[in-house]
Amino acid sequence: MNQKTASAPAAENKMGTMPIGRLLFNMSLPMMVSMLVQALYNIVDSIFVAKLSENALTAVSLAFPLQMLLIAVATGTGVGMNALLSRALGAKKTDEANKIASNGTFLYIISYIVFLILGFTVVKPFYASQIGNADVEIMEMGIDYLSTVMVFSMGLLAQICFERLLTSTGRTIFSMTSQLCGAITNIILDPILIFGLIGFPKMGVTGAAVATVIGQCVGALVSFTCNHKFNPDVRLQFRGFRPDGRIIRTIYAIGIPSIIMQSIGSVMTYSMNRILITFSSTATAVFGVYFKLQSFFFMPVFGLNNGITPIIAFNYGAQNRKRMVKTIKLSMATAFCIMLFGFLCFELVPQVLLGMFNASADMLTIGVPALRIIGIHYLLAWFGIICGTVFQALGKAVFSMIVSIMRQLVVLIPAAYVLAKFGGLHAVWWAFLTAEIMSLIVSLIFLFRTNRTIISKIPDGSDIL
Repeated sequence: MNQKTASAPAAENKMGTMPIGRLLFNMSLPMMVSMLVQALYNIVDSIFVAKLSENALTAVSLAFPLQMLLIAVATGTGVGMNALLSRALGAKKTDEANKIASNGTFLYIISYIVFLILGFTVVKPFYASQIGNADVEIMEMGIDYLSTVMVFSMGLLAQICFERLLTSTGRTIFSMTSQLCGAITNIILDPILIFGLIGFPKMGVTGAAVATVIGQCVGALVSFTCNHKFNPDVRLQFRGFRPDGRIIRTIYAIGIPSIIMQSIGSVMTYSMNRILITFSSTATAVFGVYFKLQSFFFMPVFGLNNGITPIIAFNYGAQNRKRMVKTIKLSMATAFCIMLFGFLCFELVPQVLLGMFNASADMLTIGVPALRIIGIHYLLAWFGIICGTVFQALGKAVFSMIVSIMRQLVVLIPAAYVLAKFGGLHAVWWAFLTAEIMSLIVSLIFLFRTNRTIISKIPDGSDIL
């Protein structure tokens, strides 16, 4: 990391001085582009795997819950580190910011050790719990794929860690660069390793995992280099380093609700897979395809979130209410436009979307109505996503966790089970809209409360909007 100790005064930081519209564009667009590219290479991954067979696609789809858990820990830790670091910089506490960065990096190292162990121990029983011994081919391909992703997860964890350091100081362009380099690497290697092109052995599903891991390692190397060369505001300090319990507790006080919130998504996906496999492996494959497709619309919104989190946290630390409120309003309008586009795609061209994955006649029969029904909840989902980011940036991440628990565990899974039992496969998909309506109601309640107890009590601050 850059060894300069001096950082620019908070008043000179663009998060406190740049007009909000321009700042939101400046901070979020690179993250949105990088997230979009990341979503694209996840889709490309599945498109190539689908060319092998529908069983191969199902095997990769069934791996998603544990992959989501890995990503949940990485991004949730990053949320805590990001919010705390931006707040410290906004309050001009340079030494505190450096300590936060060092302790956050330490937590990522510990996380890798945990997932390394899990990669050797839980993958086989995880697959067995979903499909039993019903399909040996799916089991074998899935174990090979997921084991590779888990054991070599250090690339993903390192990439997210160093990207969060960059976004915390407003240098989102370098985060985008890291994401792009990783994504391009993965996209290039996917067909080469899956199908054995230009002299490489044909590795099948395992090749997709290897391509993903190599792409993540490239992204990690790029993000580390960008921090070392272009991030003077924060430096890592490991000479004589000792974990700081106070900082770690604060990071996790913000981050654990986010981890739990995203891990709930893992539980939800696992539970949905178990419900859908009772109908057919094709139904499970459709759900897996949906998750890949929805990432194309959700990931840019998550990129927007990554951009606005440090803006809100910085101006919270600097006591600038006007800038916080305008950031929230503009981000909501942007998120709505993105999700509206997703809704239109799912309603108007579901056949085209499924066709990218070599959809069989059975997959089209199940998938077309499924996408149209699920797509309706896009018209509501944007609000809860942005509210969750606001709660996290203001230290109320537990609100996000509660909303997520209610949406995915209290409502979605029970609704899906009941609808599957009494309405059949077609009815299952309406559980998504049911859950999103509940999410909207609870998010509104928490937003009013947050405004009353935190936002409204902050001074107006700067008139630069």
